[in-house]
Amino acid sequence: MKLLLDTHVYLWCRTEPSRLSAKERAALRDPGNELFLSVASAWEIEIKRGIGKLDAPDDWMERTEEFGVKWLPVRAEHVRALRLLPPIHRDPFDRILVAQSRIENLLLVTHDPFVRRYLPRSAI
Repeated sequence: MKLLLDTHVYLWCRTEPSRLSAKERAALRDPGNELFLSVASAWEIEIKRGIGKLDAPDDWMERTEEFGVKWLPVRAEHVRALRLLPPIHRDPFDRILVAQSRIENLLLVTHDPFVRRYLPRSAI
């Protein structure tokens, strides 16, 4: 499976894995699964770090690849796909993750109930 990690899921993987279900932890450890983190999540993390809403180490980006996560860039077709999303959720970071998961055929792993309303299939 190809999994796109919502920002909070990625952070929980690194700092609070107990917040994830056993099924999620197993999927994230499964070497047969590909894990992706959107550049939009990196942007969100750095913005929140900058305003003091999030504590993350300075080297968190470098350590992401060590964790086996691949970067997913934001492309124009992802932005275009935002037009097709109903206004369920107003958070721009979450909306781009939904669009990316649809365009790239990735399973979005999230705990956000609003984001889950966009998903055609249940999350892990």
